[in-house]
Amino acid sequence: RVAGGAGIRSRGKDASIPDTVAGVIYQSQQFSSVTDGQFDVAIEEDSTVYKAAQDAMNGVDPTNGALYFYNPAKTKSKWLFSLKTVTTIGKHVFALEE
Repeated sequence: RVAGGAGIRSRGKDASIPDTVAGVIYQSQQFSSVTDGQFDVAIEEDSTVYKAAQDAMNGVDPTNGALYFYNPAKTKSKWLFSLKTVTTIGKHVFALEE
């Protein structure tokens, strides 16, 4: 979860991507969890999601600055597969354009 938040934070620093957290999250066709409605599901207050978000906002970045992440078992995007892999965490690949 920290890695996802760090990726969003890193994307906001890239000139070709919106520069606000909301702009990054709601950029068209970027996050399947926004597209399919998962993003709008309420989170319990004691959830680890809040700590992960705070860690990411405080600069914790286990992705080493990756701008993109995806699950290779779920994506069909040839473009994503063409990116330079920075790290893999669980089922997700974190990547940069070369």
